[in-house]
Amino acid sequence: MRQRGFTLIELLVAISVLAIVAVLGWRGLDSILRSRVALTQEMEQTRGIQLAFAQLQNDLEQLAPSEVIGATRQNLVADNLRLIFVRTHAPDLGPTQLVVVSYRLRDGVLTRRESAATRDLVQLDALWQVALSDGDPVPGVGLHAGVAGMGVRLWTNGGWTQPQNGGTSAGTSSSGAPAPGGTSGTTGPTGLEMSLQLINEPNPLVKVLLLGAT
Repeated sequence: MRQRGFTLIELLVAISVLAIVAVLGWRGLDSILRSRVALTQEMEQTRGIQLAFAQLQNDLEQLAPSEVIGATRQNLVADNLRLIFVRTHAPDLGPTQLVVVSYRLRDGVLTRRESAATRDLVQLDALWQVALSDGDPVPGVGLHAGVAGMGVRLWTNGGWTQPQNGGTSAGTSSSGAPAPGGTSGTTGPTGLEMSLQLINEPNPLVKVLLLGAT
């Protein structure tokens, strides 16, 4: 009996089809892997920003009121490059102290720096001036990299205001002029909006935070 089998042409056609299917499958798998890497990076960025916002909220909830630091002292200044404020610090089994906290955007990195704790208002004034001048030798802690811009607004008297060259929330300015929180007929800010524009992202991430304990 005559034996039948595949011809050379049929084998070549089958191999070509298998090669095309393998290439298409590999391209699909490569696309899935690339999408997974991009999604993981976005999740890491989002998680980092959420942690930074959580740290900021915890700090602002402890914002020192004018009754503690005195009506003639600022407790918060803000612009699009920095956020500096005085917060209370309650160590375990110890008296409440005051620290100056600074959030700054420098070279695409959002950093946080905290001064030494003190109960001496004269020392607090010195720490405040150091924070304003950014002359603290202690390096800040990097919270998130890849930040292209930062924006801050304050909620005062039922509306958002844009701080210019350092907005204050209580007491008087360093020159002795009344601050927005200390003028007659007005109240200090009760909320703060922080927006962070990440590099290569179309829209900024925005968080509204409360000032002081609720």
